[in-house]
Amino acid sequence: MFRRGNRADPQPTDHVSVLLASSGGEFRPESIEKCAQLADQGAVGVLMIARIYGSAFGLPNPGLLPTKKERETAQNRVESAIEALRVLGVRADGQIMMTRSIAASISRVAKARTADSVVVETPQQGFVRGLLEGSFESAVRRKLRGLADVSSAPRP
Repeated sequence: MFRRGNRADPQPTDHVSVLLASSGGEFRPESIEKCAQLADQGAVGVLMIARIYGSAFGLPNPGLLPTKKERETAQNRVESAIEALRVLGVRADGQIMMTRSIAASISRVAKARTADSVVVETPQQGFVRGLLEGSFESAVRRKLRGLADVSSAPRP
């Protein structure tokens, strides 16, 4: 499903047992192992968010889109996560999505793919930033309203 060079990947709709989602950071080995355990003979969908940083004068602005380097980094991270899952014996496919609303996009993809579980790769953030931005994990949980179990792998 994962294709290089497209501006946006088409939304896959086939069922996955687990959706592994990141807000742009690398996928940690703990998250990948947790997905492999939760999948239990099912497939894993890997989702990477390439963040759009707003709008200018109420209109999308190309200067606020992810740069070519950011898109390439996202592609490499998705490919390495898929490879790590395949090494563990799990079927996986990947997708990159450019969006402003991270939690809403993750929940939309989880609903479209009818995921049983969602593992959110949460960014490392300090106390003040956590208060200001909130938790991606809890925001995704609120938006899914019990349609899937939402969790994150423990940090070492």
